[in-house]
Amino acid sequence: MGRLNTSWGEGFVLVGFSDWPQLELLLFIFISISYSLTLFGNTTIIALSRLDHRLRTPMYFFLSHLSFLDLCYTTSTVPQLLVNLSRLDQTISYGGCVAQLFVSLALGSTECVLLVVMAFDRYAAVCRPLRYTTIMHTLLCHILAIASWLGGLVNSLIQTGLMMAMRLCGHHLNHFFCEMPVLLKLACEDTGGTEAKMFVARAVILVFPAVLILGSYVYIGRAVLKVKSMAGRRKAFGTCGSHLVVVSLFYGSAIYTYLQPKDSYSENEGKFVALFYTIITPMLNPLIYTLRNKDVKGALWKLLQRGRKSG
Repeated sequence: MGRLNTSWGEGFVLVGFSDWPQLELLLFIFISISYSLTLFGNTTIIALSRLDHRLRTPMYFFLSHLSFLDLCYTTSTVPQLLVNLSRLDQTISYGGCVAQLFVSLALGSTECVLLVVMAFDRYAAVCRPLRYTTIMHTLLCHILAIASWLGGLVNSLIQTGLMMAMRLCGHHLNHFFCEMPVLLKLACEDTGGTEAKMFVARAVILVFPAVLILGSYVYIGRAVLKVKSMAGRRKAFGTCGSHLVVVSLFYGSAIYTYLQPKDSYSENEGKFVALFYTIITPMLNPLIYTLRNKDVKGALWKLLQRGRKSG
């Protein structure tokens, strides 16, 4: 902390989308609706997975963790963005900025690892169906979930610690929340060595999981091709394709943002790209993972019927 510019006690001004005032109202409406859908969809999944015994499976155990992650992740950034868009307050304290950076990095990194775990679960279900219950036993599920959270926490501690060791100058952040690439733009000293360490940490948490996910879906695709039923193939490919779209949106936008050199990073483009992994992907996850699932529809209908009877 001793190396930080003392003028930072005043905090930062989040520029947000103020360079496009004509878009602010439209963005406010879109983000408000998306955030509401995110809260409703993910809360519903968590509630259903707890209340219905048919959903007490490894898939929905991990999906409930993903839903909780998405709820926390969007809440760490979206309320600040909505206040920013309304022009009520565009400032954030230094402590608030560090906290937001740490939390968003921890949750985003945890999601990177958890998506790999979920891909492994699908691989085991499709490619090893007879051994699935033996492989994905309760203890392993809990270990994998804890490992995901710990992996995200460790990655965030490393990167936030490296960031706080830099001396930064300036008060204007050209973004809607405190994000690493934008903070690096404020560095007023040679950050080559620190950036190299950060790049390695980001590559490990982004590229390695993405490769594992793609590899698992290659094996899943091969297994699906062996299915004789055309309807079964179409359903499996439709589900896997939907999952891959969401994974591609999340990893593609995150890799674009975090694996660019500081000098080539465009702050204006970065703001719009960040909308994908902070707002759009958390909103789509509940729909993509449950839209065609009969068990989820049955559990929701059962819950609604119970509510009517109690009413």
